[in-house]
Amino acid sequence: MNVLLAILSGTIIGSVLGFVGAGGAMVSVPILLYLFHFSPTQATTAALAIVFIAALSGVIPKARTHEVLYREAFSIWGIGLITNLGGASISRHLPNSFITTGFGVILVIAGFATMKGQVKADPEKRMSLGVLVAVSLVIGAMTGVFGVGGGFLAIPVLVLFYNTPQNKAAGTSLLIISINCLTSFLGHHSVWHQVRWGVPLGIAGVAVVVSLIASHNTKRVPVAKLRAAFVYLLFGLAIFTFAKTWLFHS
Repeated sequence: MNVLLAILSGTIIGSVLGFVGAGGAMVSVPILLYLFHFSPTQATTAALAIVFIAALSGVIPKARTHEVLYREAFSIWGIGLITNLGGASISRHLPNSFITTGFGVILVIAGFATMKGQVKADPEKRMSLGVLVAVSLVIGAMTGVFGVGGGFLAIPVLVLFYNTPQNKAAGTSLLIISINCLTSFLGHHSVWHQVRWGVPLGIAGVAVVVSLIASHNTKRVPVAKLRAAFVYLLFGLAIFTFAKTWLFHS
């Protein structure tokens, strides 16, 4: 049963990362929490490893087609190091209810952020310094504490405010997710021994294959339908997370 669940989980995570370019950790954490019964700290740590591997594999086809903005990606990662590593260092001391509630709030915010409109028909622009710093620090904090790569925030900023084409925004998001998750995963080193690694590594293997297939076929799938399905998924996971945390906790 665990093998079948791992295959299904990897398929879902890889599809989300490959088609949407964000949201892998937001799916991974609930899967590890509620299907495989990891603790919140174990789930966020394992999710970082899963999403790093899957997102990095998804970057490869995007890089080959020149759909990655390297300057923006590495700038967001570098500036966010402070909050990323700081969040990782304190996360293991936070109550489980704080982590799951905060994660649920992030799911809701991500859902509304994903609902925003299409790319404008204006020339692409570079991020201003103020926006770059603010986005970087927020993404770093979310990754460090909640194991979320932050692509859901990077994509709307790139698309709505800087007129970046959706495919290029998704490619840039995947690079941000991969290096952010790797950094935070290293920051969670004190938790590594608590994780049953067979499950997340199996999920990651399936997610890599599915993410590569999805990344190669993003232009064939309607973006609006993908966005709508992803929004419903995020809101559903948020409701379930809040209910498990506050209504049905033991």
